[in-house]
Amino acid sequence: MTAELLRPAAAEFLRVTNALDDLTLPTPCAGYDIRGLLNHLLYWGPWLIAAGRREEPPSPGVTEAEAALVGDDWRAAVEKQTSTLVDVFGTSSAWTGTTALGTASMPAAVVGDMVLGEFVLHGWDLARAGGQELHCPPEAATAVYDSAVAMGERARSMGVYGPAVEVAADASPLERALGASGRDPGWTR
Repeated sequence: MTAELLRPAAAEFLRVTNALDDLTLPTPCAGYDIRGLLNHLLYWGPWLIAAGRREEPPSPGVTEAEAALVGDDWRAAVEKQTSTLVDVFGTSSAWTGTTALGTASMPAAVVGDMVLGEFVLHGWDLARAGGQELHCPPEAATAVYDSAVAMGERARSMGVYGPAVEVAADASPLERALGASGRDPGWTR
């Protein structure tokens, strides 16, 4: 079950974020430095939490670009949000039926897949930017790959993913997931 993959993926994501120090470094996620990517995660996390709880989405009042969510306590904010996401999506009921992400109605499992993808894909983005490796269990990487393939064209049309990146035939599950989401597994800063 995909919900079971969240806890170890979240723990690795937090290990990576806690080791970050220079927030001005570029990431493989186009248009984001580390600070910008953390801001992105802190901005959209409450939307994912609301979708998992089947609550009304937050009313931020500002766009992601206008939000300044990475303050002196950003590590605590990331840890709290990650813990909440794991609590909400760590149950099978959060993955069943339909929910809304903002005004879009969709299967709850798609939103759960997005959460796992945030931990794995953006965890890798942050790890690479910070000169680290992301240690992702193959099962989690395979689930993210399957989701990236399923959402690929739609995600690309919305600017969420870049063009798919071809990877070697013997690529690891993580490398396949990265390529399917438009990331070059060989990216370095």
